[in-house]
Amino acid sequence: MGKGPGLFSDIGKKAKDLLTKDYCYDQKFTVSTYSSSGVGITSTAVKKGGLSTGDIAAQYKYKNTILDVKIDTESNISTTFTVLEIVPSTKTIASIKLPDYNSGKLEVQYFHEHATFTSAVTLKQAPTVDLTWSMGAPTFSIGAEAGYETATGSFSKYNAGISVTKPDSSASIILADKGDTLKASYVHQLDHLKSVGVAEITRRFSSNENTFTIGGSYAVDPLTVLKTRLNNHGKLGALLQHELKPKSVLTISGEFDTKALEKNPKFGLSLALKP
Repeated sequence: MGKGPGLFSDIGKKAKDLLTKDYCYDQKFTVSTYSSSGVGITSTAVKKGGLSTGDIAAQYKYKNTILDVKIDTESNISTTFTVLEIVPSTKTIASIKLPDYNSGKLEVQYFHEHATFTSAVTLKQAPTVDLTWSMGAPTFSIGAEAGYETATGSFSKYNAGISVTKPDSSASIILADKGDTLKASYVHQLDHLKSVGVAEITRRFSSNENTFTIGGSYAVDPLTVLKTRLNNHGKLGALLQHELKPKSVLTISGEFDTKALEKNPKFGLSLALKP
């Protein structure tokens, strides 16, 4: 399932991860444990301002099935059941979040050597149907997605994208928000596994607004990564991530408004401990 063009959501994902992944402006603490029977338990506590929230999640893997259950401090229970290869080259995902019984969702992903297709249906009286497809190869893909509301008989979304991937670079163009937003990104490997640069421009037609962002990551040493980003609105972000021991990571991130230095900067701290 990993030899085709990938899912539609993979288009532009590398640039998005470089510019947004792991940036956090809260205090977050995560502890994970795993048993020999295939059960993993993860506890997370988050402090945002004066509010504290948390959740506990359990994952059980057995052969080609994965069961995920998460309970948060507001007594919401999220359950996801994933089965691989019910039909060859497919992944089936069923999920629900209680007590909202209308949150049930069933998704089927189909992977082919030159195409992928997903179909997701919400399990309620007037379901929403989401469809995505992509075609091509690992080095080139083109795709689209659409969401249809049966209650109103209208499309809730329709997006399209294209990506080109080379050994040391990748580029993508995405037309989103029903054609209102155009996003183009480019990622380049600056040296062997040490530095990566990224540039992204977003054009919103309805507001005539352009946002240009540059950033990247630099491996200070095998255990430490530094990430930065800056957009044309003056928002400067930085992140330092250090692996304390295998799989246990400390992340410190911050954001400054260089055009309004009188504003308080944002800071975040995240600690994830794994055995």
